[in-house]
Amino acid sequence: MKIGVYGGTFNPPHLGHLTSARFAMDYLGLDRLLFMPAGDPPHKELPPNSPPAQTRLELMEAAADSMLLPGRVEVDHMEVRREGKSYTADTLQELHDQYPDDELWLLMGTDMFLTLQHWKKPEVICSLAHLAAFARTQADTGEMLELQAKYLSETYGAKCAVIQLPQITPVSSTQLRGLLAKGEGRQYLPPAVYGDILRQGLYGTHADMKNLTHADLTACSLSMVYAKRHAHILGVAQTAVELAKRWGGDEELAFRAGILHDCTKYLSLREHLAICEQYGLELDDMERSSAKLLHAKTGAALARHLYGQPDQVYEAICWHTTGKPDMTLLEKIIYIADYMEPNRRFDGVEEMRRLCGTDLDAALLMGLEMSVEDLKERDIPIHQNTQGALDWVLEHRKG
Repeated sequence: MKIGVYGGTFNPPHLGHLTSARFAMDYLGLDRLLFMPAGDPPHKELPPNSPPAQTRLELMEAAADSMLLPGRVEVDHMEVRREGKSYTADTLQELHDQYPDDELWLLMGTDMFLTLQHWKKPEVICSLAHLAAFARTQADTGEMLELQAKYLSETYGAKCAVIQLPQITPVSSTQLRGLLAKGEGRQYLPPAVYGDILRQGLYGTHADMKNLTHADLTACSLSMVYAKRHAHILGVAQTAVELAKRWGGDEELAFRAGILHDCTKYLSLREHLAICEQYGLELDDMERSSAKLLHAKTGAALARHLYGQPDQVYEAICWHTTGKPDMTLLEKIIYIADYMEPNRRFDGVEEMRRLCGTDLDAALLMGLEMSVEDLKERDIPIHQNTQGALDWVLEHRKG
């Protein structure tokens, strides 16, 4: 197996890191890629406004997750856990001990490649891993890199590859930190990383969390869930706006409810219960034991208390999983949008989408009936609000 090792301070990790990593995986035929955030880097002092190593590691995990390559791309905690300076030779030795039969490739930028002979134990580095240098401009691939590769080969027996990147992200982490402090630079970051930065107030950002723009609210919401959920959340927000426009609802509220409806989707049951206790949310016995049910209530609570959303948004998120009797237009819209946004694939979804254009209550009825039938088939208890919503819609349509 060929394993790439991409180290750095990642302060913060940005799209340049990810595009370089993705291209290196293809160019070198890597089976796995390990991002290796430095804990205490030996080659430079971190600037004063830098987040702690654990926070940088978490930002890198969000960035790596955004590549949507589970099992192939991972973030290794080795250097963050290590006490004292993090030297590459020590890291490669540990990795070699873990993967003695695999081929390691150390990925690095041009500047690092050109100074490798000044690192601690360059002979050990070259004996444990092959070297791959990212060349960011045509000038980078000139005589200097060729001479360095020849020198490292002759001096340390290194095997070297120069990777000419076809796509350049025109920003460094240093420049990006300056942009973020001025409220700029989001275009250079994966949305989830930018959302994490805003939520934690990193790099001099001072976002008003209760008055976020659409773009910033989206980033914050996406930062709270795994990347595999992003397409669904964006699809629900888009569908909710379309339904609000079709049925005379408030498009702004529909967007905000849609983009936040699953923001606590991946919390543990313990975390859900802690939020419920914090905000005094009343729970029934079924809810107390089900994270699936609780994510609607905790998502609603954070929408209200963290993001400053109004009661209509709170209620729409609160009931998007179970439904309830006497649903408002916005509550119906979020329930239905969650059911049949563009990424959903199940028998009957096209019929539900068709009904949304002609009879919203018929689409709601279809969703509730399918939910009840599915729960019965899986021998899962039906929540009283779901049954109540179904009964209410049936009675309403009779009248």
